[in-house]
Amino acid sequence: MTNPFDDPRTQHRVLVNAEGQHALWPSFATVPAGWDEVYGPADQSACHEYVERNWTDLTPRSARVAVG
Repeated sequence: MTNPFDDPRTQHRVLVNAEGQHALWPSFATVPAGWDEVYGPADQSACHEYVERNWTDLTPRSARVAVG
């Protein structure tokens, strides 16, 4: 059985948390507390492309604020 988080045939969503961190999440699964849907549902490759375009700084938001 293929893990639905890794299965390219599964429709996914892109989630973002308060720290600005992104995650791919299967579209059939409930969005966990603390995360918001920002893209999808779409195929896995489209979700990966969205993340690559929109999550350009991997530093958590709280660390950027503390430094800046």
